[in-house]
Amino acid sequence: MERNWDLSEMTDGKSYTENDLARIGCNECEGCSKCCHNMGESIVLDPYDIYQFAKVGITMEELMSKAVELNVADGVILPNLKMQEDGGKCFFLDENGRCSVHSNRPGICRLFPLGRIYDDNDFKYFNQIYECPKKNKTKVRIDKWLGIDNINKYHEYIVTWHYFLKDIQHILKGMQDESQIKTITMYLVKLFYLMPYDVNNEFYLQFTQRINKVKEVIG
Repeated sequence: MERNWDLSEMTDGKSYTENDLARIGCNECEGCSKCCHNMGESIVLDPYDIYQFAKVGITMEELMSKAVELNVADGVILPNLKMQEDGGKCFFLDENGRCSVHSNRPGICRLFPLGRIYDDNDFKYFNQIYECPKKNKTKVRIDKWLGIDNINKYHEYIVTWHYFLKDIQHILKGMQDESQIKTITMYLVKLFYLMPYDVNNEFYLQFTQRINKVKEVIG
């Protein structure tokens, strides 16, 4: 999700790579779950997140029935975690204030309180120093913080997905037919989110195949 923020007012003024240390360690939140409440539509899911949920037996259909909703993000229909009416908390937060899917949690949840800034077909991380209320944070290497296998492939995937969505947004902005726009956006939802992933095989190959399918269909 694109946001127009003044980074100088909300960060430590540095940019990071996965190999860098950042002051983000919170001692496993120590029972705090503020970042799992009242997040609106900001926890947007990407295809890798759906693959991760599928690995623990949670399908997109199940997510849509209780934990996820579809909204327009930057001109494209994308799913996001839905905050519950009772207390405004994430569906996956248990009675002890802990994430029940922590090992397979979405990428934006892994990222917090970091963000990404994109430039020149790549991205770097920035530290949102006022987003997490935890004091006296410790330094943690970012790839360890994210806890994702094969971080280099994941990085490449995030870049590909981001700029793919930018291309789609550009295409949609040039179209006038609302029904055609809806057809394309729902086709993308079905292809990248509703069509099941094979959890016994690598995600990245399946993702690339779907990207290539879009190029065949849309151009």
